[in-house]
Formats: sequence, structure tokens, C-alpha cells
Amino acid sequence: MSADLNQKYGLNPAHSEVVSACELVSPGDALDMGCSNGRNALYLAQRGFKVTAVDVNPGALGQLQSIISQEGMDAITPRLYDISDAELDADYDFIACTVTLMFIHPSRVDAVLADMQQRTRAGGYNLIVCAMDSPDYPCPMNFPFTFEPGQLSAAYEGWELLKYNEDLGTMHNGARLQFATMLARKPA
Repeated sequence: MSADLNQKYGLNPAHSEVVSACELVSPGDALDMGCSNGRNALYLAQRGFKVTAVDVNPGALGQLQSIISQEGMDAITPRLYDISDAELDADYDFIACTVTLMFIHPSRVDAVLADMQQRTRAGGYNLIVCAMDSPDYPCPMNFPFTFEPGQLSAAYEGWELLKYNEDLGTMHNGARLQFATMLARKPA
């Protein structure tokens, strides 16, 4: 298998937070929420995770399925799923949700977070990266949802926050905005 499938298929590299989470999180069952064309799923699979990759876009999933077929991979299962439904049907050791929550309706975010937490095995991890909107840094993009300062960490009270920050970052389109970034471990 090629060292970097993302490069081979012209995809963006895996999200930097997924890459750094892999330094702490041992391979197991992973869920890539809002996988798009699979940049994070491919990275995780190459590191020994068994990945369920879900997205609401059938075209993106088709692209990922094409790569899986060409590479003869069995570590990734693409599934059409709207994360807004908050009805995951399996448990995971690692759930990654990077730059995805800001595209769902604000009224569904609490349910999605609760579902992620419930479907994370004891001792498992949630990784979330999401845009913020704060008085100091109003969000320049018109996302349906953005976190307020402290909102994400409050939602994970009782979990071990291995990484948490609300730093400025840059979207892949160059827009500068504040992100809530969290890697949390569920109590064992």
C-alpha cells in the first residue's frame, strides 16, 4: 500500500489534529464523522484503525469507495449517514469530528455530542474541531453553527481533556477564525 494514499488520490492531507491524536490513541474502532472524500479515514486506516466513515454526501462517499476498491482495503466502511440524526448504531474507541459540526443545525448539536459520548467506549476518545464565534473573533463565515467560548469544554464535563484550546486557525480556503479544538478521553 502506498505510504500516503491522500497524496496519491489528490486529497488534502489528514487534519493535523487527527494526525496528532494518533500519537496518543491506540488503533481500534474509529468513526470519522462527516468524512467527505475520506482524507481522515484513509489516514486512520493506514495506522491500523478499523474505520467507519460517514457522510451525508453520496458523491464524496463514492469517491472514497472508489479508492477503497482500487487499494483493496477492508479497514474502511463508508456509510451514508446524516450526523444530525444523532442515532449512531455502534460503539467506538475513537470518534473524530473535525470541521463538521459547524455545518449542522444548531438545534441538533447537543444531541449529536450526547450521542457521540454515549457511543464512545469507556476509555475511548472524542476529537472535535469546530469553528467558534466570540466577541473578540466574530466568525467571518456564515456557518449554521459555531461554538461560544467554553461551550465545548462544558459539554465534556467529567471527561479527561487531553487537549483543549480555543485558538485562531486558518480554514483550507484561507479564512482566519477561532476554533474550539478538543481531544477528550471518556472515563474508563
